[in-house]
Parts: sequence; C-alpha cells; structure tokens
Amino acid sequence: FPGYLSPSLGLKFADVPNGLAALSKLPVLGGAQMVAFAGLIETTGFFQAESTTDGRGPREGAFAMMDSTERGEPGNYGVGFPNFLGKVTDPEARKTKLAAELANGRLAMMAIIGMFFQDGLTGSAWGDWATYTASPLRAFESELGVQEPVGFWDPAGFTADGDLAKFKRRRSVELKHGRICMMATMGYITPEVIGKLPGYLSPSAGLKFADIPNGLAAVSKVPTAGWAQIAAYFGFVEFSGGFTDYKTGTPGDYGFKVLTSSDPAEKTKKLAAEIANGRLAMVAIIGMFFQDGLTGSAWGDWALYTASPLR
Repeated sequence: FPGYLSPSLGLKFADVPNGLAALSKLPVLGGAQMVAFAGLIETTGFFQAESTTDGRGPREGAFAMMDSTERGEPGNYGVGFPNFLGKVTDPEARKTKLAAELANGRLAMMAIIGMFFQDGLTGSAWGDWATYTASPLRAFESELGVQEPVGFWDPAGFTADGDLAKFKRRRSVELKHGRICMMATMGYITPEVIGKLPGYLSPSAGLKFADIPNGLAAVSKVPTAGWAQIAAYFGFVEFSGGFTDYKTGTPGDYGFKVLTSSDPAEKTKKLAAEIANGRLAMVAIIGMFFQDGLTGSAWGDWALYTASPLR
C-alpha cells in the first residue's frame, strides 16, 4: 500500500518486508490491534447474522469458545461470509461452492505451512531453495529415488544429520522392503486373475492349493510346517545375501543383475523405476491388507464393511 503503516514511527508500508521478516518490523501496538480485532470477532459474533447469534458461549476448558454455528450448519453465519455477496440459493451451486471452500481451505492450510518453512529456511517469502546452503539434504540430492515433483522428500528428517552410512543402510532396507512388497502385491493379484496351482500344497494333510483362500484368510490355512519352511527360506535369503551390502558396495546389489544395462543412463532409469515401484508396492500392500481385513476378502467390496464409522 502507499503511505504509512505507523505515521508516529515514520514506518511506511513499503518498509515492511514480505513473509516472516515482517514480524520484526511490526510495531508492538500494531500486533496488539490485530489480536484485539481477532478477539472482537471471536467473542462478539461480529460477522454473525441474527439467526445465528444464539448459542454462543463458553466451552468446557480454559480459553475455549463455542461457535454459534455448531448446533446448526458449521461455518454458516448467515451473511454470505467471507465475501458478503449474499447467499447462494441454488442447492447444487451451493453444494459445489461449499465443497470448493473446504478443498481450498485444506490446500491453503498445507500451503501456508510450506511457505513458513520455505521462508524460515531460505530467508525469503519466495526464497530459492538454492540459497539454503546449510541443508543437510544436499548430500543426497543426486541419489536414486530423487524424483519430480517432490525432489528429495524426507518429511521425518531421517537424513537431517547428513550421515552417509545411515543413508546407505536405510536405502538398502528400502530396496529390500520394496522388493518383498512388489512380490506380495503380485501374490495378492495373481491368484485372482489366473487361479490357483494344481495339485496339493500338503499331500500328508490332504490340503490342495485350491483349498487355500486368497489374502489374509490363507494365514489360518497354511500348515505349521509350511510356515516353518517359509521362515527358513527367508532366513536363507537374508543370511546368504549378508547384511553389509551398503557397507561394502551399492545398497541392494547382491550380484543378481536383472536391472542392468551397459548404458549408464538406461541403468539409472531402471534402478530409479525399481525404487519408485517398490515404494508404490509398499503402500499398495498395506492398502490391500486393510481392505481385506475390513471387508473379509482380498478384493472385498467396501459395501460389505457394514461396521464402518463413516456410514
């Protein structure tokens, strides 16, 4: 804006930087006015129509205020807030606009937190991440798995210390889990598509492959000796491959050259695809477990989940 933010201090609007840096420039009285205005709206129903002013009052607990719209339609203050352009009378248009408001509000909540982080780390409201030279993530920006649109994504901060040995160990574990989950996902899908193997799973128990249901229900049908064989095979694979691949070479490289190429660019592409597909499979198999557990079937219809609290 043109002019002064605080004439008495000689502070112009142009003198106040954008973003978090503005906090250090804002006069104390200016901050107090903002708090007072927010309090006015919250405690007096400043933007409420007559039809919604009843019912506002204290909630149990300190500093908690009951909103007047809670007993009716949440957020509807009867005045077309926040644009004051009047109410929308068409039911379908109203439904669309209210859904858009919720969606935009959720996006904005994520966006403002992202802006705060970007501002705090780069020193600018629209800062270039390249200026965040102290970032420990720079040590891993060129590693496999760094893909658009998120780039190097580590929301839990596992790599915040920049420790290369720890990164390699986690990459080895990620690859191993991804490979297992890719096989597990195909194990869920394949019997549904092409059917079961012929013959017996356990001749001594008279148990055929066709007798084993798909999904989690199979757990109770597999004989104890069968589970012992599965555990023994896992142990064989684990110990024969060793646990030091990330220390002595490339994480996940056990000498079994399936995804390889003489062209470096093609090899990188294939290895990156393996990581991406493994990540997808880890999410997919968990989704399948949940769907199976809640509906009672590996490809269960959610309509069967009658106990859903979402109903």
